[in-house]
Amino acid sequence: MPRGDGRLNHDLLPGEKGPQDACGVFGVWAPGEEVAKLTYFGLYALQHRGQESAGIAVSNGSQILVFKDMGLVSQVFDETSLGSLKGHIAVGHARYSTTGASVWENAQPTFRATAHGSIALGHNGNLVNTAELADLVAQLPQGDGRSTRVAATNDTDLVTALLAGQSDEDGKPLPVEEAAAQVLPKVKGAYCLVFMDEHTLYAARDPQGIRPLVLGRLERGWVVASETAALDIVGASFIREVEPGEMVAVDENGLRSSRFAEARPKGCVFEYVYLARPDTDIAGRNVYLSRVEMGRRLAKEAPVEADLVIPTPESGTPAAVGYAEASGIPYGSGLVKNSYVGRTFIQPSQTIRQLGIRLKLNPLKEVIRGKRLVVVDDSIVRGNTQRALVRMLREAGAAEVHVRISSPPIKWPCFFGIDFATRAELIANGLSVEEIGKSLGADSLAYISIDAMVEATTIAKPNLCRACFDGEYPMELPDPELLGKNLLETELAGGPDAADALRRP
Repeated sequence: MPRGDGRLNHDLLPGEKGPQDACGVFGVWAPGEEVAKLTYFGLYALQHRGQESAGIAVSNGSQILVFKDMGLVSQVFDETSLGSLKGHIAVGHARYSTTGASVWENAQPTFRATAHGSIALGHNGNLVNTAELADLVAQLPQGDGRSTRVAATNDTDLVTALLAGQSDEDGKPLPVEEAAAQVLPKVKGAYCLVFMDEHTLYAARDPQGIRPLVLGRLERGWVVASETAALDIVGASFIREVEPGEMVAVDENGLRSSRFAEARPKGCVFEYVYLARPDTDIAGRNVYLSRVEMGRRLAKEAPVEADLVIPTPESGTPAAVGYAEASGIPYGSGLVKNSYVGRTFIQPSQTIRQLGIRLKLNPLKEVIRGKRLVVVDDSIVRGNTQRALVRMLREAGAAEVHVRISSPPIKWPCFFGIDFATRAELIANGLSVEEIGKSLGADSLAYISIDAMVEATTIAKPNLCRACFDGEYPMELPDPELLGKNLLETELAGGPDAADALRRP
């Protein structure tokens, strides 16, 4: 199946690739509940984080069943498939691929047999020491009922194999929880893991806490999820975030916590700008309020005389509201969005493709004709969407089009779960703001400053990862050839020589 846009509410030209999310994860321990259905609805709330594949694993206490396939959550599951997944523990996953191709073999949750039973695991994030982990997997012992052979080409499968194959000093296979205590300190990058064996639900978050992960309480159980919005949809009460460097476990004895690394918070600021749902709270700050405040600060930093503020729906809407409030310019809806063009498996004809963005957006000509417009969007990657949008607004009769962006220029790739383009493909990396504005055909273009964006989150600047904007990565990165989405595919296709190259000291 062709890849979708990676985000349901970001408006892209057909075939254009914008900021892509890593994944959404969900886990539940709740005896007496229909855990598969709870997980289905939890994943439904997290669909914006990944639309390539979806999967759910359920344990009934004696075995784990996994059901997964390519497509949206609503396309993968129906009443029959959910009804077959009976048990009291479940983990679920909605995927956008940042390591490994978008194929069934890379869909999650991943599954492994262990000497003590089995394990199923879902992962949100992206690892930076994949080659090192591949080397560790190659050294794992075989036998004892353990399944450690890697067939998939994603970093998640490596972690699952390591958890399934750990041994103590005497070579005795370790249970999952003890194996995790050994494996997690060796994993580097962004990761929120939700996994389980037949009896216990686990969740772990990387020491930087780059991606969000929250803990919720049901009347008869516990829930972990990528965002608080997923807790809301299943009726769970928010308890707290899973802390950076923490692993939690839930079983018949309740919830327990352990720490495998010291917390060094570096939450992704782009979650506040664009990735997370607006109705989600991260680190005690509501995402919608952050975006509105970004718009207010943008209006103060980049004022312009205009008649109407309009958003690029829906990702630009909160910031446009804030811009209108702070500027005193009326807010309006100048664009109508087709809500059903989130992901299509039908490629447009050449005639329709030439219409570009009109597949998703159409102007309200009566609203914008003769008006000086401020068009607010959350980000610019390559600029193709904004260029088409400016042209469309002018054709609809706009007198002026001033583009305002509620994040700074994106100049650096992300290695922690957002599939940004390479530096060479980022429009802001080679052009000045004025040059970008001319390229878009806008009367003016302005971005918010990094400081104003950070202040809008209310999170201390040292506690946020801003690498895509300023190039300051929260951890040391390996050589460029040891990074990349297709790293493991290169290894598997290249044979022993390629594997040796990946695993060199």
